Amino acid sequence: MLYFKGFTIMIFLVVISFSCNTDKTQEADNSSTVSNLVSENLDQEFFACKSVDEVQGFLKKHPSLTKFYFADSSVDSTQLAQQLFSISQNPDFQSFRNQLDSLIGSRDETILKPLSKAFRQIRYYYPGFNVPKIQFMVTGFTGNDLYISDSLIIIGLDYFGGPAARYRPNVFDYQLRRYQKEYIVPSILFFESNQFNRINLGDQTMLADMIGYGKGYEFVKQIMPETPDSLIVGYSEENLGRTYNSQQQIWSYFIASKLLYEKSDLIKRKFIEERPFTSEIGAKIPGAIARWIGWRIVSRYVAENPEVTLPQLMEIDNAPRILQESGYKGQPDEEQ
Repeated sequence: MLYFKGFTIMIFLVVISFSCNTDKTQEADNSSTVSNLVSENLDQEFFACKSVDEVQGFLKKHPSLTKFYFADSSVDSTQLAQQLFSISQNPDFQSFRNQLDSLIGSRDETILKPLSKAFRQIRYYYPGFNVPKIQFMVTGFTGNDLYISDSLIIIGLDYFGGPAARYRPNVFDYQLRRYQKEYIVPSILFFESNQFNRINLGDQTMLADMIGYGKGYEFVKQIMPETPDSLIVGYSEENLGRTYNSQQQIWSYFIASKLLYEKSDLIKRKFIEERPFTSEIGAKIPGAIARWIGWRIVSRYVAENPEVTLPQLMEIDNAPRILQESGYKGQPDEEQ
């Protein structure tokens, strides 16, 4: 199970001509599969509470909220009901909640229908996939942005109002872009990919981490082929274009610095984790650049091995094999 506050994933633009394998990915015929998606608007039930005791009853009725969704909250569990009731009664927050309804729009159209379609696609490849229940919450950033497990997904809609929202989550400026409604579904799918993404835990190299992320991104792309690459990898359109055109320079740096088989966590974090930019390579190279290069390698592997199915790709835990068979050396797709 996964839950995160600060959106450390991913991950994610308008489709551009040089996107990774965009034109070659086809959507599978999943018309015979059923996702049976169940959703609950818990925020509406929460805001209907008229007292602290009713909020306490609400939390008791939905124990997963206290156990998981509010797990990282700074509010003491004994004071949680009181805190939540105070938030729900605040006129400014009530105004913010009404604004969110307008900004998010129809939850069915924006989130549930795309998720249902994506889950049908996963079922096509993995018939045993259990479709998780979806719950919506709005708590003034008291809970997590997303909580994801095999059986339950809780979406904190207050995090995803976008730049027009009256209140924004307390994260770095370069992370705020991803806190918009368009990122919700790709973000969920990236984390759903973890249960299918076979990893060699004995391989602690940078390359293994890169390929792990790359397979996750490719999973999202193949499950939702029309998804813009920006919504998967999390770069702005400008950064994505510049990075694509600079990949030969980036790859040369990785090779010259012998980063692919680096095992030092301190060094790996500089290229794997999110940062405003990768200063070691250049001020215009975005952070988490190793993740993106990993996706380029996987994308090239898929292009060079079209007979490999998505489940087969996700089962490969040999990162050097994927690199070798991809033929990737920093070149853009047009040179293939």
